[in-house]
Amino acid sequence: MSLLVVGLSHRSAPVSILERASLPSDTQAKLLQDSLAAEPAAEATVLATCNRIELYADVDKFHAGVAELSTLLAQHSGVGLDELTPYLYVHYEDRAVHHLFSVACGLDSMVVGEGQILGQIKDALALGQDLHTAGRLLNDLFQQALRVGKRAHSETGIDRAGQSLVTFGLEQLAQGADVEGWARGKRALVIGAGSMSSLAAATLARAGVAEIVIANRTLARAERLAEILTEPGGAGVAARSAEMVAVGDELGRADIVVSCTGATGLVLTGDAVEAAAEGRDEPLYLLDLAMPRDIDAAAHRITGVRLVDIESLADASADAPMAADVDQVRGLVADEVAAFGAAQRAAHITPTVVALRTMAADVVASEVARLEGRLPGLDDKQRAEITQTVRRVVDKLLHAPTVRVKQLASEPGGAGYADALRTLFDLDPETVASVSRADLNDADVKNRGRV
Repeated sequence: MSLLVVGLSHRSAPVSILERASLPSDTQAKLLQDSLAAEPAAEATVLATCNRIELYADVDKFHAGVAELSTLLAQHSGVGLDELTPYLYVHYEDRAVHHLFSVACGLDSMVVGEGQILGQIKDALALGQDLHTAGRLLNDLFQQALRVGKRAHSETGIDRAGQSLVTFGLEQLAQGADVEGWARGKRALVIGAGSMSSLAAATLARAGVAEIVIANRTLARAERLAEILTEPGGAGVAARSAEMVAVGDELGRADIVVSCTGATGLVLTGDAVEAAAEGRDEPLYLLDLAMPRDIDAAAHRITGVRLVDIESLADASADAPMAADVDQVRGLVADEVAAFGAAQRAAHITPTVVALRTMAADVVASEVARLEGRLPGLDDKQRAEITQTVRRVVDKLLHAPTVRVKQLASEPGGAGYADALRTLFDLDPETVASVSRADLNDADVKNRGRV
């Protein structure tokens, strides 16, 4: 089986396509279930953010896997396969590992070096675990991606190159002005109460806004976020919650609006924005971080309104400078990819080695039983000494070749050593397969809940 990723992102597709191809959480679950039902995939999970949709799978056939995963992405995204295909990218085996590790480090983000992607990778793994679609390979891969991303942020200066998408968006709204000076004293409306909205609220609070209103479809979540912002030791900003039906009224009182919901339709129409902007002395600043968009693109043309959305952020990020630390992170990623590949190749031969040692133990037991039949006069001490001697001989004969074959298997091109070992010792394929299944079950139990 081999790792395959098929996806599209802000680097491969225009925002209009990403917007149409966005996957709500229930659709993601159905996509994963259908992926496992498809013949080429043994395990799968999906990484879906505001600027990328990637389906990861362990497949037994490359071309069939690409065709099936591409078709499933098209079916569940609602974008026709012919229209979607030009924007898809494919990574396989080590290139797929390299891609995910780069994503985890923020190298492939719209804002290079941003750390939010780690939480999104964690969510992707948790989804695969909850649905039992992520097996040993994807558990190992995504757990290691999280560790690599954390290494990049703790051991390099990549944080100096990046910032959150929220901060970048607010900088674009401020048009070069210091964000804290620009935001201080303004009233803010945050629509949504998920992770991105929570980050936006905290960022605005640190910037010194006078008040934050949290509006969300589930009022309890808005109330909880408002409590966090106002509780002792929190941001120390005036904050309150509001129901979604009150968004129109709150829009008229706000100076800054940040929207990031999971809605499939517009949250703020052009007419609503125009009504809120009418008669203002100061501009109405709108930041739309949702995919698909929450705020009508027509707001770009309304006098007195400045709208920054994913599309304009993508344009702005193309000109953002790269930090020197990026090269260091790229080197770290390359080392980690090599180490991960070696570990996976070594693990691939383990069931064969275990099966070989099991067969050897069975041979020892059979021969000792045969000896007892021929020499019934042996006492317990003699029998134990003979048994131990035979086991030592077998262990010494197997030690060097099994250690060496593990070393060779961890090197590039080492996958064939497991096949050679099975052929040379005439190992039962079902015995090897049973060891692999046991390893997979143990790995699933071990990894469950680790994210």
